[in-house]
Amino acid sequence: MPIEPSGALVCRSNDKGERVISKVSELPIAKSQIPIARDVSGWTDPTMDSVRGTETPKDPNKGYVALLGWSVNAIKAAQKFDRRYIVVAPDWAADFCEANKIPYIPWDFARLNDRSIEIARRLKDEGVDVAIPLFEETVEWSGAINSVLMDQPRMYGQSILFRDKALMKRRAQLGGIRVGIFEEAYEKDDIIRFMKRVNQTLLKLDGDPDDPIHVKAFDKAGCLGHRMIRDIEDIDKIPDEEYPLLMESHLDGWEFAVEAWVHDGEIKFLNISEYVTLGYSVFVPATAELESWRDAITTQIEKLIKTFDIKFGQIHPEYFLTSDGEMYFGEVAYRPPGFKAFELIEKAYGFNAYQASILVFDPKSTKEEVDAFFPRAVEDAKGYAGCFGVYPRRRVVSKLEMPRETTEHSYFDGHELVAPEQETVPDRSAFGTHWGLLFFFGEDPITMRDLLKAQEELDFYV
Repeated sequence: MPIEPSGALVCRSNDKGERVISKVSELPIAKSQIPIARDVSGWTDPTMDSVRGTETPKDPNKGYVALLGWSVNAIKAAQKFDRRYIVVAPDWAADFCEANKIPYIPWDFARLNDRSIEIARRLKDEGVDVAIPLFEETVEWSGAINSVLMDQPRMYGQSILFRDKALMKRRAQLGGIRVGIFEEAYEKDDIIRFMKRVNQTLLKLDGDPDDPIHVKAFDKAGCLGHRMIRDIEDIDKIPDEEYPLLMESHLDGWEFAVEAWVHDGEIKFLNISEYVTLGYSVFVPATAELESWRDAITTQIEKLIKTFDIKFGQIHPEYFLTSDGEMYFGEVAYRPPGFKAFELIEKAYGFNAYQASILVFDPKSTKEEVDAFFPRAVEDAKGYAGCFGVYPRRRVVSKLEMPRETTEHSYFDGHELVAPEQETVPDRSAFGTHWGLLFFFGEDPITMRDLLKAQEELDFYV
């Protein structure tokens, strides 16, 4: 039963059965009709500037940004920056945002329907200038929203290229960018045929070991759904629900990643992240050996920006550098990378990578402001920051136990590991998902590389 406004007049019967007119504010209210105040104090984060009263004043002449998705570090960065911001996240974030005075709009990114345009219209009415994706599943939403906010319909189509790995590869080919052989797979037989064709192309003879291929989810981030297929038995392990998939030939080479901030179609800062073992470890900046390819890598990223018609934002492409000096395009993401790469960059260089993204996304940012924000690549780095993703090496575990080889090393900078919630370790699906991260910081890249590699032989869960 709806509750009338407190000043409204209603007709009711008194104890004698007489009809009387009363104000709602004068009526006894049943306990079930009293709104229960939610206690959200348990969600308060005392390190938030919004809680401490130290949030950076916002400049009304600069852009108003919407952060799509959820990242506490991104929110903290926005609070320390001079742009107005609003968080668009699932409804489970409501209590945290209320407790910490964070401007917030609830939205279900997993649900595409006829009401999906509402979030774009609501943000436009709010005065928002641009939407910034914080994780893979919000990239397509940012394209759709920005096409409305900026009145540029092509932006939605562009976002699809960043989400669909097959379309992404074809667009790269059209731009003259080197890619391996690739096709889509809709069932097991497609993968078998593709593997046979690849090995026939490589002139393999009967008895020669097959060259492996890779299969990946069309639209998932990082290593999710990524499998290396060496024989038919590997294909049988793929669940039916993972189809359709992208199939790719295997590229031998040095795989690395790039984080580039683009403003007005130009690269403003380019970081090269060096993988030690794909899916396990990465550090920034790269070794002198990989950095010696910076000019060639920059040329490739400029070609990528032109091919995908990128005018602004932050991109995260991956490449392979072969032994003969050729570079092959792997894929490109239009959002922050995994393995806390933004945090590693801040540790190494001192600037906040989330603020950098807000800056280059903001259509009201000036060239002078953007140029002044970024340091010089490599030269201005204070050291090397590394990250290692821990996977249990045992089938049954009972506790977290940090190895002394890790914690007593001078480069050890902390971890995010927690005690196991169950004793049996689930089988890893494809490349799997790490159980937590270790962080390192030091002055020598070779020591960092060897240290990260050494973590693979240690047990953290016993």
